[in-house]
Amino acid sequence: MQERMQKTSPQDNDCPRGARTESGNYYEGVQIYIWMTEDNVVEVPFDKEHLLEVILSPKNLNDAYKCVVRNKGCGGVDKMSCEQLLPWLRANKDTLIKCLMDGSYRPNPVRRVEIPKDNGKKRLLGIPTVVDRMVQQAINQVLTPIYEKQFSRNSFGFRPRRGCHDALR
Repeated sequence: MQERMQKTSPQDNDCPRGARTESGNYYEGVQIYIWMTEDNVVEVPFDKEHLLEVILSPKNLNDAYKCVVRNKGCGGVDKMSCEQLLPWLRANKDTLIKCLMDGSYRPNPVRRVEIPKDNGKKRLLGIPTVVDRMVQQAINQVLTPIYEKQFSRNSFGFRPRRGCHDALR
């Protein structure tokens, strides 16, 4: 079981010190999250602005684009294919990044598709647009290394490079 504690320290980064209740005098603290797992204690600095910059870095976005194109898949509600993503990004990259930075980006609805199962029933799939998949992949590439370290070694569900057979072993 994980528990999370939070602390704010005015000493970090040489921020001016002052009580929060004093009007007009505020200090900017550094927020730190501490996760306690069954194996260890992990302290992770929470730096939202820096994290978003890493997510939107050209290298990370390029890696996300390559991953989406490599995985192929069909288009979402906008019917844009993976082959059409590069020309779209060349024309709209700056607008996409600006919307992600200012928080105005809204993902499109997912396209619902039914696929047949072995037992004759149908399984519902939600297919996001290729642009939304690229944004999701960019976020995943940055957050997974951060959070993966904090999971229990005995956790196997929906984890990278872990599965049922690993759990049985």
